[in-house]
This record gives sequence, structure tokens and C-alpha cells, in this order.
Amino acid sequence: MAESAPQPHPPKEHDGQLGELASTAICGNDITSSCLYVSALAIVYAGQMAPLALLMVAAVLYMYRSIYAEVVGALPLNGGAYNALLNTTSKFRASIAACLTVLSYMATAVISALEGMHYVAHIWPESWSAFPTFDAAIGLLAFFMVLTIIGITESAVVAIFIFLTHMATLVLLLLVGGVYLLEHGTDTLQRNLNEPLPVHSVGSSGTSADQMAAVASGHTDTSDREADESAEAESAQPGGSLWMALFFGFSAAMLGISGFESSSNFVEEQKAGIFPKTLRNMWVAVSIFNPLMALLALSLVDMAKVAEHQNALLAYLGEVAGGTTFGPTLSFLISIDAAMVLSGAVLTSFVGVTGLVHRMTLDRCLPQFLLKTNRRGTAHRIIISFFVLCVSVLFITRAARDSEQIRKLAGIYTISFLSVMALFALGNILLKIKRRNLPRPTRAPWPAVLIGLTAVLTGLVGNALLDPAYLVTFLEYFLPAMAVICVMLWRIALLKMFLSVVRSVTAGIVGPMTRLAKAVRDKIDEINAQQIVFFTRGDNIANLNNALLYVRQNEHTNRLKIVTVVNDQVRAPEKLREELEFLDQAYPEIDIEYVELEGTFGPELIQELSEKWNIPKNLMFIGSPGGRLPYDLAQLGGVRLII
Repeated sequence: MAESAPQPHPPKEHDGQLGELASTAICGNDITSSCLYVSALAIVYAGQMAPLALLMVAAVLYMYRSIYAEVVGALPLNGGAYNALLNTTSKFRASIAACLTVLSYMATAVISALEGMHYVAHIWPESWSAFPTFDAAIGLLAFFMVLTIIGITESAVVAIFIFLTHMATLVLLLLVGGVYLLEHGTDTLQRNLNEPLPVHSVGSSGTSADQMAAVASGHTDTSDREADESAEAESAQPGGSLWMALFFGFSAAMLGISGFESSSNFVEEQKAGIFPKTLRNMWVAVSIFNPLMALLALSLVDMAKVAEHQNALLAYLGEVAGGTTFGPTLSFLISIDAAMVLSGAVLTSFVGVTGLVHRMTLDRCLPQFLLKTNRRGTAHRIIISFFVLCVSVLFITRAARDSEQIRKLAGIYTISFLSVMALFALGNILLKIKRRNLPRPTRAPWPAVLIGLTAVLTGLVGNALLDPAYLVTFLEYFLPAMAVICVMLWRIALLKMFLSVVRSVTAGIVGPMTRLAKAVRDKIDEINAQQIVFFTRGDNIANLNNALLYVRQNEHTNRLKIVTVVNDQVRAPEKLREELEFLDQAYPEIDIEYVELEGTFGPELIQELSEKWNIPKNLMFIGSPGGRLPYDLAQLGGVRLII
């Protein structure tokens, strides 16, 4: 088979072993870690309107629950936004979403590893001084690389422990804070509510983009005091606009839902019916903890103190609420929890990117050598490649100061994550329009989809206005990443271009260059030799023509099997053979083979043909089945919809 090497240990089928708690923990560690920074971030930009801004974000997330549930219910395969766009538009557009998702995971893993180690250094500054944070971050990435290679089930055990510990710590902080308010009253809250709203200066350092990036990543290095003093001075200025406060507060708070997209990237590893529950659980956690933490901060300390202690706000709140006796202990526990849950976000990145890249590689968007698996059935080459990528980013940004390093990574993360959310909503819209007959357990209302998409785009614009340099930093990483994808998608055209150059240059050096040209041609023929299967039950020439156009534009092949399945109840369409003879003449570059099979269309037949013809299931295509097909795409082994 073209581009594929024999695999001693073939990938094991996704058996859906993860239950509700394990699945929620893997993606929940990422999204619930937002409690560590998003409350301070919202207060810096929205002032006393921060709880309202965070509730607005929770409302947007509620709409996205139905958006994700509809798409993944109709297409229950790994890949998230990539899978949604792959089955509704071209492979190139889907690859853009995939590239954004990988960049988001990369930035999340690196930032979380760095800041998790910063928290450890903050807890034990004396003993930690002999072990650099940079080296510790690499060690943490290596630990989760090994854990993910061992297997997702084993990784889930660690994720569950971190998640439950984090939830318990947040509940403890809220309880202690509630007791403190009962004893001391709400004078601080009343004073903060009477403060003027922050004044925002778009695109300048008035609101401090460096400061924002540091907070968004949970940064705990308090040596850079100028940004803190700038934000504190600004928050004291009178006359801030309510709408501007809500706009920028909402935009900044949108970073608090990072990780929501992760569950869709390993849905095949989850048991049936678990995916919607993970969405619900993440929404509940974000809706409860994030606004309550902002309200607790406004109730315990002045807003000026929030700006001063924003880098470790929850640890400071624990110190205040616990008093002189219990405060230091509670602050220590919160710092330990912060280091653990940020480490859990690293695990989320490894699990999510593995599912996504494996799906992309099956679709030949990435080199096939990534599909090699070990004895435990995990795609270790994908995991190791992601680790190398993260470490390379650490080395590239090592010369920068910590705050500048985090700012660069936060720029990648902000644009990538919000873009992925927007593309998922776009995929939902395309699914409604182009695959309206595809069965799905739930449908997102049109108003929810449009409002959710508008809200995410608003947050994207708001973050870009807060610091336009984010866009520049994002493009510095996005464009090279897309270049790799483009090389894979356009490799036939590039090889032909190279072949043309070789022929021109070798006019006087026929011997050696002729052999090189033949090797390139053989490689093109090898790639194009991969057969594609299209199942049809009708003889509509327009649909058959659309299928051929899709294959010609999106797949590297010149061999297409048109298969129709017949039995006692189903006969071959009368005009199918005649129409295919016409299309065979219309598309001379594609070798069309008509196959009429006796049997029943279903998973067993697809498995039998895949083994018999040595054609992967994801290179078998069908039209939109409507409501008459008793199987979903996961049961059919990942066959793709093309018309």
C-alpha cells in the first residue's frame, strides 16, 4: 500500500474504556485550572463587573455544549474541529483547524509546565534554587510523555487524582472564605462595588499586555512590579465605560474556558454517551467556580490588592480568609494544588494532540511513519514528536525573560484557542447546511450557534485589541506549521514541479538525472496507486460526478472503485454501469472500476473489503445516508462523507 510500511503492532481499535469521571478529569484539569488566573484577569479588566463578565462566558459555554454535542454526535470520531470540517468541506480547510488546535495544545503544555514549576519554586524557593525552572519544565513534559506512552487508561488515574484534589481545594477555599465573611461582614465588597470602573487604552501598555499574559498563564514571578503598578493605577482612574469594561473583561475571561475543546479530540476513547456528560460537567465547574472566585476576591480584598497579588490571587485569598492561624497552611495547599492542576493540563495536551494527530495521519495529512504503535497500542511516535516540539519551543524562547517568554506563548495560545472554538461553530453550521440528513442525537438551535460564534469572535477581537502583538507572535508559529501541512497536502504538485525542474536541468546530464526523474515518477505513481472506494446505491450522475470531483481535488489517487451492494431486496441501479462508462471517458486521469457485490452493506462488509482489498476504512467514502442507515460513522470504522 502506498506510503505505508508494515506495522508489527497494528493500532488497536478504540474500545471506549474511559468513563465519565476519567474523561471529565482529563479535559477538566485544563478548563478548571482557569480558576487560578481568570478571576484576577477579569477583575483587572472589568473591575467590579468581573463576576458578570464570567457569567457571560458561562452562558457562551452553555451554547457551545449543544454545538459540540451535535457535531460529535453526528461524527463521533477523534479530531474535534478538524473532523467537523473534514466531513463538510475540503481537507485543506480542515487542516487549518487542526494546525490551530495543535498550536493551542503546544502552548498550553509549555505554559502549564513552566508555571507549574514556578509554583513549586514559589513554595520552596530555597531548596528549588539549585534546580532551574527551565530544566524542571522539561522534566515535567518528559514525565507526561512517558505516562501517555504507557496508555490513556493509566494516564486517567493520575488525571482523576489531580482533578478531585483541585475540586476539593476550591471548595475548601470557598467554605473558609464564607466563614470569614460571616465573621467580618461585607464592607470590603461594598467598598469595591463603589469603586470606578477601569479605564482601557486599546493596544497600549496601559492595561499591560505583558501583565495579561502572565496572569493568563498563572505566572507567579512577582519581580516585575511595573506592570502591577500600571494596572493598579489604571483601575483607580474614574470614568471608565461600563460597556468597555464588560467587553474587555469578557474577552479576557474567555481564556477561562480553555480545554473545553479537548474532550472532542479523544471521544473514541470514551464510553458511549459519555461525551455530552463531559461537556455538562466542565460547564458546571466553570459556571460555579469562576464567578464565585471573582466574587470572593471582591469580598475579601480591595481591587488594588487584586492587581498587586494577581499572579497568585487564590493563594493570597486563602491567606486572608484563613487568618493568622490557618491562612499560611491554606495558602500552601492552594499553591500545591496549582502546581498539580497545571501539570494536569500538560497531560490534557498530550492526550488531546495524540488523538488529533493520529486522525490527521490516517487521512494522509501527515507522514505515515507517525502511525507506528508500540506493544501497548499507543502511537508513541506522535507523543515523542509532540514532546520534541514543546522542548524546541522552550529552547527558542529561553533567551527571553520569564514574563516575555510567557507573553509570546500566550499570544499563540490566545489566538489559536479562540480560533478553534470559532471554527467548530462554523463546522456546526456547515453540518446543518450540507449534511442536514445525517442522523445525530441532538441538534443545536440556530440562535445558539450564531450567538456562540459571534461571542467567540468578539473575544478574539477583544484580545487582539488588548495587544496587537499577539497576532504577530501567533503568525510566527502558525505559518511554519501550516507550511508543513501544505507540503503534505500538495506533495504531488511539488513533486511534479521538482520533476519538471529536474528535466530542465538534466538536458545535458541524461544518465544520472534520468534515473532520479524515474525515481520521482515512481514515487508519484506509488502515492497515486492507493485505491479509493465509493459506495453508491443510486445512479444519479450528478452525485457520481461530485464524488469524482471530490476525489480528484482532495485525494492523491488515480484509482477509484465504485461499489454497489445488491441482494434479494436491493438491485443494482439500471443506468449505473452506463453512467460510469461515460464518467470514465470524462475523467481519463482516474481509473474507474465498477464492482457489484452480493451482500448487505454494514460494518462487517466494510471490514471484509478493507482486509481483502488492503484499503483503509478512512479511504472508503459514502454519500449522506439520511435516516435510513442503522449505523453511525464510528460503527462503520470511520468511513467519510463526501457528498
